[in-house]
Amino acid sequence: MPDTCEFLDKCRFFSNYKDNAEVIKQGWVKQYCEDTAKSTQCERRKIRERTGVPPVDNITPQGWLLT
Repeated sequence: MPDTCEFLDKCRFFSNYKDNAEVIKQGWVKQYCEDTAKSTQCERRKIRERTGVPPVDNITPQGWLLT
């Protein structure tokens, strides 16, 4: 995928939820993962950059917890 987030291949949210109907409905993958400009606003990315470790798998790019 061209112009994707630099963390896409390591992102557990993407790998675990990319085929999830709710995630698709919300457009998170297209909006955050497949758009480098928007990916800078991803809360998962911000956590990873701030702490140096990936966030838990079920935190959305907006910072919400999926249950």
